[in-house]
This record gives sequence, C-alpha cells and structure tokens, in this order.
Amino acid sequence: MPEQTEWEMKAANLLKAELKRKGVTYAGLAELIGEKEVNIRNKLSRGKFSAAFLLQCLASIESDALRI
Repeated sequence: MPEQTEWEMKAANLLKAELKRKGVTYAGLAELIGEKEVNIRNKLSRGKFSAAFLLQCLASIESDALRI
C-alpha cells in the first residue's frame, strides 16, 4: 500500500483539525455532504481526496478561513 505523501498528510490533518475546531464529527460531516461516514473516514485516513472534496467539506461546516 502506498504511503501518504507529506502534502496528503497536511491536507488530511488540516481538514481533521477544522472539523474538530467546529465540533463536527465524521458522522455529522457525512450527513451534511450526503456521503457515507465510512467513505469520509477512509478518505481522511488515506489523505487521498480532491480539492473539490476539501472545499465541499469546508463549505458545509461554514469554515471560511484556514491557517496553513
């Protein structure tokens, strides 16, 4: 199984941190974006997701600014 690159890890950690900051669980995010919780959990654990998915998640939790 290929390992996460540094950038994939950063993207996943950024989204996880923002979810935690907003108090949104994976189940809550799944409900907001209409996806299965297991799919979200897998995407974040692998760190492999599109920029569109990242933006969709951030918009759904009403996060309009990120610190990178």
